[in-house]
Amino acid sequence: MLRVGLAMLQGARHEHAEALLNASKELGIEVKVIELRKSSQINSDISALILPGGESTAMRKASESESLLDGIFNWMNDFPQRPVLGTCAGAILLANPSEKFEAFVNAEISRNAWGRQRQSFQAPLEVNLETPSGRKTEGVELQRDNFNHKPLKMAHEAAKSDSKSFPGVFIRAPRFNSKSVKCTPVVMLGDEVVGILDDSKLALTFHPELTLDRRFHRWLIMRAKDNFC
Repeated sequence: MLRVGLAMLQGARHEHAEALLNASKELGIEVKVIELRKSSQINSDISALILPGGESTAMRKASESESLLDGIFNWMNDFPQRPVLGTCAGAILLANPSEKFEAFVNAEISRNAWGRQRQSFQAPLEVNLETPSGRKTEGVELQRDNFNHKPLKMAHEAAKSDSKSFPGVFIRAPRFNSKSVKCTPVVMLGDEVVGILDDSKLALTFHPELTLDRRFHRWLIMRAKDNFC
């Protein structure tokens, strides 16, 4: 069983968990989601990691009491080949972790660069990343947890699994400085880079967990499985 750590700092954490479990079912690979709230929960048993969206400054402050982000960044340094998916604010944390850590992706990024909340939008994206296909299954729907949290019901029309087009959801999204990208662009919005891959780190400025297309979560699971084969 693969153990995928999910930073429970802010943002669409529970939607990521549901996306992971659906991707797991589509691939037929057993996955356990490890909810990370403090650094002591991070260890060598974690096979992969997700840094969700939210507000990056608030996430940094929320992590201070339990040193969660420092623990996550140390884990990434200790296990550089293990895959990490960072979405929206998670992409910011990969590009600008802290003064104590070097960037995990080689690109500059600007917070909220698309504008305020009202400038949030949805658009089809071109994906140039090899992602494993998954079989069609009945969807997994998480119920309310002990904190009364339940994932949003996804109503977005998902792209076909064999299509390069992806339904990108941008919410107060950051932007990469395209000229600064020194790693591999893998997702494009027209001529603009909105997703990059730097070795095992996948940074996306949009929210794949808010769609029914699980290809990026399948990529994370399969990359983690390949590491342990």
